[in-house]
Order: sequence, then C-alpha cells, then structure tokens
Amino acid sequence: MKHDVIDAQISPDGRLEVLSRQEVGKLLDSSQGGLYQTFRNCALAVLNCGSAMDDGKELLERYPDFEIRVVQEQRGIKLRLKNAPAQAFVDGVMIKGINEHLFAVVRDIIYADNEINHNPHFELETSSGISNAVFHILRNANILRPMTNPKLVVCWGGHSISRKEYDYSKLVGHELGLRGLDICTGCGPGAMKGPMKGATIGHAKQRIKNGQYLGITEPGIIAAESPNPIVNDLVILPDIEKRLEAFVRTGHGVVVFPGGAGTAEEILYILGILLHPDNKDMPFPLIFSGPDSAKAYFEQIDNFISATLGSEAQRRYQIIIDDPGQVAREMQAGISQVRAFRKHHGDAYYFNWQLKIDPVFQEPFNPTHVNMKTLALHKDQDKHLLAANLRRAFSGIVTGNVKDSGIRAIEQYGHFEIHGDSHIMTLMDTLLASFVAQHRMKLPGKKYSPCYRIIA
Repeated sequence: MKHDVIDAQISPDGRLEVLSRQEVGKLLDSSQGGLYQTFRNCALAVLNCGSAMDDGKELLERYPDFEIRVVQEQRGIKLRLKNAPAQAFVDGVMIKGINEHLFAVVRDIIYADNEINHNPHFELETSSGISNAVFHILRNANILRPMTNPKLVVCWGGHSISRKEYDYSKLVGHELGLRGLDICTGCGPGAMKGPMKGATIGHAKQRIKNGQYLGITEPGIIAAESPNPIVNDLVILPDIEKRLEAFVRTGHGVVVFPGGAGTAEEILYILGILLHPDNKDMPFPLIFSGPDSAKAYFEQIDNFISATLGSEAQRRYQIIIDDPGQVAREMQAGISQVRAFRKHHGDAYYFNWQLKIDPVFQEPFNPTHVNMKTLALHKDQDKHLLAANLRRAFSGIVTGNVKDSGIRAIEQYGHFEIHGDSHIMTLMDTLLASFVAQHRMKLPGKKYSPCYRIIA
C-alpha cells in the first residue's frame, strides 16, 4: 500500500538556531555516523503523529525510503527530509508542534550521545551517576521549572483502551487542569493523550496560558507511541529505565489509568521504589482510577499486587472508581504534602533528589530470550527486588509486542519463555490473559499473537 510522502527542508524554532559552529559540526558528524539509524527512526515516529499504529516494525517498513539529513549553515542547522509522511504537513508546511518535536529528537539524541555516554563526568555504572545523567538530560531539554510550586501529575495508562476509558481519562485531566495542575505522560495515544486533552480545556477555563504537557519517551517505544500533538515539552531519554526514573523524579504524584503490560510495568516500578526502606516516610500520591467498567480491571491489579508484593505495597496507593473530581482533590491534597516534605528537607520542587532508587531499577535490562528465561521470579527475595524482576518481565513483553527489535526477535527465535514459582506464574498468566481478552495488548482491530509463554 502506497502512503503519501513529501520532501521538505525545515528550520528550528528557537534554541537550535544559536548553536556554535563546533556544536553544529558535532551534530553533523553524529547524524551521519552510527547514531543516524536511531535519529532517523525517532524522527519518523514524530512525523507519524496521529496515525493509528502501535507497531514499530510496521512503521519502519511503511516508509523504507524516508531520509533525514542535517544541513549545516552559518546561522545554525536545518533538516532536509525526503519521503516524509505527508500527514505531518498542512498545505506543504509542517505543523508547528511536530516541528518542535522533530528538533527535540535532534537535541536529545545528540546530547545523550555527545555529553552523557562519552563523558567520564557521568559514572553510568553508579546509581548517583545515572540519576545525575537523567537530571542533565531534562535540564538540557529545558523542561525543569524552578521557582514553581509542585503541580506536575504523571498519568500512566495504556495506548489501547476503550472509548469509555479514554473519555474518563479526559475528565480526570480536565479536573486536574481546573486546579492548575500540569500533566506528564508517556506522550502517546490513549490514556497518555486523554489527560492532556482534558487539562488543556481546564487550563483554558482558568486562563492558564503556560500549562505544561510534558511527554517523556525513549527511542525503543517512540515508534509505537508517536508523540501526541498536545505535548508542548518532549524529551527522549536513552532507555526505558532512565525514562521511568525521569517520570518519578520530575512528577509530584501519579494517576494510573487502565492499560496493558506497559502499565503493569510502570505500576511495579513505582511500587518497587516506594517499598525501599529509605522511601518509607516520603509522601508520593499514587491513585489508580478508571470508569465503572474498569472496576474489575483494578481488582485484578490489586489482587496481583497483594499476592506478590503484599499489603505494604497496597498501602502506597488508593483506587478511585468513576469519580474524576475525587481523583483531582486527592491528588491536590497529596501534592500539598509533597511540597511540605520537600520544603522541610530542603529538596528541589522540580526534581526529587531524595527519592532512593535501587540500582536494580536503573540498570538497563535487555530483554533477550536468555535474559527473559533467567529472570528471578520467586518469593525468596526482598519485595522491592521481586518488583524489579516482575517489572523486567512485563518490560520484555512490551518489547515483544510493539518494539521493532522485539518483534523481529520473536519472529526469529519464537516466544519469550518466562519461568518462576508456580504461584507467581499462575498469577501472571491470569493477569496477562485478562489483558489479551480485554484487547489491551494491541490497538482494536489487530489480532494479538502472544510473544511470551509462561512456564511454572
């Protein structure tokens, strides 16, 4: 099937216009070297905004002739696009938000490679070094807002959700926006787009003109979850672990909407961190919420957490069904506690330095067939370590479901095998089967073939 494409040359709107010659030269070298493929794939994902697609491999195969080149000029840089998706343009002119996102790709991919990966200043084998790198990437992206009271709500949830769940996420976003709260999501469609859309209306009613709609992504997932057009701050972290850390260090509270394996991964990540003894007294509002039709979904999640991580984990969140106003009120009250806590301890409002994140949550996990098969999924370990390993299992399933590298690995070597205690495997199998039955693994209308096999 042929897809409409367009050739264009575009200029940045803002910071990249004032790069030095040396910086432009570095950018030119990097984009033509080994980084080019990552740069190209992320750029293509941004240009694919609004498309009903959640398959990284399919996207790359749909536009095989797409090219992007950095053009060096005296004043800075331009980007030359060839065979780019036509939907990113209106009457031959690129949509402004997509233009911003495209140059955010340039900024973050190049910065991470030049300034983080090859810089001895960042000790990426240490926990503090990784957190420092996350901070610098966010600061370079200019998304940290000092001298501002805490008000950033992270909203997690699936890209493949029902219309009723999507509309509910918009209602929650609207209530949050009416209270002057900003939104941060994984920047894709579904439960990532809904809260932002609702908040824009809430902010408009309150005449808030500087609302932040922060999207945090990483190169592996961006093709399956192209940034939605409401995102006005986009930042691309190098991997899923740094992306998750960026969420919990910049956000002041989290609302979780219904979702699939990726949402389960996020829930296990935040609970695993909050279960660390050093975080025992730290306020961190965490709310699971959905419409009345999602009640059974959250009961399944709650039962899974109870049976694996125990009552201590359950005490760290509350479940609110079909009450957007209550979600916003509880979040606002929780963020007030966060502000008081940070003020008392002298911690920054814009980056949670005090949050203890165990290295097991920071080390990049490569979900190969061998690594998935050898995960430690048994109860004879600390709860936060079990959460970390369960998080990795769900992360691997996300990779096999939607990421280009994972889809190709499944095609070549077959299912991921996931082994563990029979009790945990039974719980996991039941939960995943419910995600499949409720069409939470892939967008509606697409047949889902599991990329995994649970083995007790």
